[in-house]
Amino acid sequence: MFDKILIANRGEIALRVIRACREMGIASVAVHSTADADAMHVRMADETICIGPASSTDSYLSFPAIISACEVTGAQAIHPGYGFLSENARFVQIVEDHGLTFIGPKAEHIRVMGDKITAKETMKNLGVPCVPGSEGGVPDLETAQKLGEEMGYPVIIKATAGGGGRGMKVANSAAEMERAFQTARSEGKAAFGNDEVYIEKYLTTPRHIEIQVFGDGKGNAVHLGERDCSLQRRHQKVLEEAPGPIITEEERARIGKICADAVAEIGYAGAGTIEFLYENGEFYFIEMNTRLQVEHPVTEAIFGVDLVREQIRVAAGQPLSFSQDDLTIQGHAIEARINAEKLPNFAPSPGKITQYHAPGGLGVRMDSALYQGYKIPPYYDSLIGKLIVHGRDREEALARLDRALGELIVDGVDTTIPLFRMLLENEDVRRGDYNIHWLEHWLEATFGQA
Repeated sequence: MFDKILIANRGEIALRVIRACREMGIASVAVHSTADADAMHVRMADETICIGPASSTDSYLSFPAIISACEVTGAQAIHPGYGFLSENARFVQIVEDHGLTFIGPKAEHIRVMGDKITAKETMKNLGVPCVPGSEGGVPDLETAQKLGEEMGYPVIIKATAGGGGRGMKVANSAAEMERAFQTARSEGKAAFGNDEVYIEKYLTTPRHIEIQVFGDGKGNAVHLGERDCSLQRRHQKVLEEAPGPIITEEERARIGKICADAVAEIGYAGAGTIEFLYENGEFYFIEMNTRLQVEHPVTEAIFGVDLVREQIRVAAGQPLSFSQDDLTIQGHAIEARINAEKLPNFAPSPGKITQYHAPGGLGVRMDSALYQGYKIPPYYDSLIGKLIVHGRDREEALARLDRALGELIVDGVDTTIPLFRMLLENEDVRRGDYNIHWLEHWLEATFGQA
């Protein structure tokens, strides 16, 4: 087992990893930019080291700075959290070349799953159901128009290196294809340096269902059920829950086994999430995230496992501490992502926290790096906390979420807390009757904009 782990991240996820390390008796090293000198993860770690200025390019995304921090502190392994360098295959290779351990999958698996065309082809070959679409990249508009006619509209054009909703455009008819195709290409080029796109059939009312998988890198893997992430805005998740409100035990077992068998086949190591669109009882693969997800706590809640601890164990060469038969769902969990954003346009709202109080009580978990007097910097993601609740069933979890939101105090900046209070009053949300487009339609009807 490792003696010391460096966490190449910030905020609540850095704290999450520090806590797992402390319970395992492993020393933790926090890296930070100059803007994060007073951050909570810096206060909580066993050691800290400044790796650069406020810009993430010159700090949290700097390969030399992070590798140097390991050499200076004697850290043997790097936990990337999520975001930043967590899915950067080149960084993983450099980590390994320096005799360090990356707590996550192999570079080759990150590389394969990072390209959506290759990922889709790989998953199809492994027996994972996929959305009907082009075989590889689409070279030109003429080919795109031909595919649109063959598949039938609507279709969605996606940048092969895309993510976070960028480089994705829907064409509802042949007349819309040219603009959608060119826009997706230009966005892909601007955001990812790659203008290659592919086309898929656009499902009109799907839910977003993702399967948590975990492999030991030696040909063994399990699944930990599904999460429903259908409440999202501009392809960004807002609320997640587990298990999915409409997924049956038979569907869970079927798609779970398919996913676990697929990652076992390729020798995948660590945590991963295979994401699907789900419509009319069918699952359609869209992408695989080769890292820990923001919403991993809801899975931890219903299975009673520590996914970060398991990541560290597997990276150290130890076997999984549980088998598929050990994994039984207990109750229901929901996570609300609390962002420092001003409604209704969700504009970032950095600033000083004048008062902060985290909710508590049975079945309530608040993952946050906030404290009274903390200044939220304007340089990074606006996520400032995750409120996770767990109940015996979905009804109890919803009641607990409502109660916890009422206790949560974050003064000094605008937040999305009021959004969740409003959503919990909606009958569709309470019934779990929504799809990936529901929230944007509701925002449009409620605020006049999505």
